[in-house]
Amino acid sequence: MADPTGSIPAAVLRGAAGRCPDCGKGRLFDGFIALRPSCEACGLDYGFADAGDGPAVFVTLIGGFLTLGFALWLEFAFEPPFWVHLVVSLPAVVVVCLGLLRVMKGVLITLQRRNAAAEARLER
Repeated sequence: MADPTGSIPAAVLRGAAGRCPDCGKGRLFDGFIALRPSCEACGLDYGFADAGDGPAVFVTLIGGFLTLGFALWLEFAFEPPFWVHLVVSLPAVVVVCLGLLRVMKGVLITLQRRNAAAEARLER
């Protein structure tokens, strides 16, 4: 079980770096966003990790805010033709969203471990 007294900033930094929620040494990901089965340093089983659609939601909100702000600035500052937005703003959306996806998934998984979050259950 994760240390419940561990700090939230430490958990966020571990997740953003793609490191193990417990030891901070092992890698969390095997590939771009695929989780490893376990930590190679401390042996923590990553079976608890279920980020679901959370990272995609945060990436959509944060990335959309950033890239829309950029596109609006570009429009009002330079008034370019539409094709310039396609060439500049569209790749910006892709780069920002892909850049944030792995970071957000790592952060949500480490916070899930730190807070011992689990699926809701009804006791009978």
